[in-house]
Amino acid sequence: MRRPGVGQPTARADTCPKPPRRSVAAVHIEVDDLSRAAVRALIGEHLSDMYAESPAESVHALDLDALRKPDVTFWTAWSGPELLACGALKELNPREGELKTMRTSAAARGRGVGAGMLAHLLAEAASRGYERVSLETGTQPYFAAARRLYARHGFVECGPFADYVEDPYSVFMTRTL
Repeated sequence: MRRPGVGQPTARADTCPKPPRRSVAAVHIEVDDLSRAAVRALIGEHLSDMYAESPAESVHALDLDALRKPDVTFWTAWSGPELLACGALKELNPREGELKTMRTSAAARGRGVGAGMLAHLLAEAASRGYERVSLETGTQPYFAAARRLYARHGFVECGPFADYVEDPYSVFMTRTL
């Protein structure tokens, strides 16, 4: 007795049904002035989560005023009218930058938007002539996905940089460009 499919010709690859493809609209990343309500709401959500996960003295997230300072450039990622993510690059000195305010909206998580924003920020840092980019993120489980994203993009743990000090709630990461 033959089992179904055993000893029978297999279907050719071009005749096998293919899974439906999910249509993904193009993502547009732009410098942002933080004036739109959706952007301010995403920053508010980011800050709220940072304070919920870490003691206040260990929160290093930038508020709207700090994101508007001349040494910070802030970008947003959009798919049509939908805000997907944001990120900022702060100049520490002419050779080094710091990633700030990396945030993906809840609806866009798991779609590669954060990786796209990170790639954009690293390309911008390289175009500015930075030799190194560093960041601070949390140690708690909430930040595990962010730490994995940074590690996949070549970041390694390091000691405190710029004005940071050792903190049990902080992980410092860096990479050369």
